[in-house]
Amino acid sequence: MNSLDGIRVLDLSRVLAGPWCTQTLADLGADVIKVERPGAGDDTRSWGPPFLRGNDGADTAEAAYYLGANRNKRSITCDIARAEGQALIRELVRHCQVFIENFKVGDMARYGLDWASLREINPQLVYCSVTGFGQTGPYAERAGYDYAIQGMGGLMSVTGERDDLGGGPQKVGVAAADLFTGMYATVAILAALRHAERTGEGQQVDMALLDTQEAMLA
Repeated sequence: MNSLDGIRVLDLSRVLAGPWCTQTLADLGADVIKVERPGAGDDTRSWGPPFLRGNDGADTAEAAYYLGANRNKRSITCDIARAEGQALIRELVRHCQVFIENFKVGDMARYGLDWASLREINPQLVYCSVTGFGQTGPYAERAGYDYAIQGMGGLMSVTGERDDLGGGPQKVGVAAADLFTGMYATVAILAALRHAERTGEGQQVDMALLDTQEAMLA
């Protein structure tokens, strides 16, 4: 028996921060249903090399990047831009304890899949949004990427050599802002699940890459 047996997660996130969170939840026993775009899937499915090799030693179409952040999940395709796709997501939400997405601020509301809408369907739902700058504030509607956040959040300023010839701030070797945000999201979701268990009320979790990056420099 695993710690999160009986917990079902509907995962609309893609690339790394969100998938890293849901992979951790899956490793702990949660049933994670990953929702991908029809005909394309998660962006990272084709991010290689390296690619997984088949029995014949030749590369397959499965990128190691995707496989490294999406183990232990089930996957479906659904076009949430269409009314029937939105209806399917709402039906699935009735049977899930956790919902996670990393769309730009406002996108989920346009599809009728925002926190305010889904909590009406499932009052105990834990709803996690992962963005660059959070749901509120002057940069809220901007897209946020790990590379930019490492610069804005100060990580590059403490990485690399002094600002001499050939020196200057450097990006770290992995997508640290994404990975740490995924881990922080996992912790927040677990706390929100405990709250829902005790009170019968779900919570909204607002995860921002910039907040996480700055916190990790403390």
